[in-house]
Amino acid sequence: MLSFSRFIEQAQAQHTDYDLRFKHISKAKSAKQLAAIPDHRWLSVLSQCVFQSGFNWTVVANKWPRFEEVFLGFDVIDLVMQPDEFYERLMQETGIIRHHAKIKAVHENAIFFHDLIQSHGSVGKYFSAWKPEDYADNLREFRKRSNRGGGRTGQVFLRAMGVDTLMFSNDMLQALISTGVIEAAPSSKASWAKLQATMDRWREETGLGLSEISQILAWSVGPRK
Repeated sequence: MLSFSRFIEQAQAQHTDYDLRFKHISKAKSAKQLAAIPDHRWLSVLSQCVFQSGFNWTVVANKWPRFEEVFLGFDVIDLVMQPDEFYERLMQETGIIRHHAKIKAVHENAIFFHDLIQSHGSVGKYFSAWKPEDYADNLREFRKRSNRGGGRTGQVFLRAMGVDTLMFSNDMLQALISTGVIEAAPSSKASWAKLQATMDRWREETGLGLSEISQILAWSVGPRK
């Protein structure tokens, strides 16, 4: 088994400020903290990640107060109850990005989150129940049930909310591929199972979470030239 200490040593060699980086490394929130996040914040952050995809991050961030206003504070139940005409009218609103497919995604994700509220009590309780050893299965379900929650958008959303997650950046993937852990970004059930087994071993070896392991893997590649 490839020891994770190899990646830690590489990251230390690549970054003289490794100790400072590790001190401020992004960590997952506790289950209690995740469960306490209001439903509308989950929908707001996912929606912002969806709109940021392909757009300048600063532009979207500056417009977000207006998004909060026209999308009714991202109240899940309010948005689920709105007729199709409500979302069509948003294409005429000023101060937001008028992208039909992404506006539709807000509606469909509100429906998805409403289902989670019905089945788990709240969106936060659903994500707080995620276990690192079930990460591959949980992520697959999230990608399947959300609208535009796959790929980097979903990863950014989960990391922003504090869910213990992997971020498949180019550097992180390069670290895994170069050492033969995977051959490419996981897509098949077999490749996900191999990655999950590797992460389980590294978590047991280091006591670190998926978020921390993911960042150290990226650091091990070194700064861009």
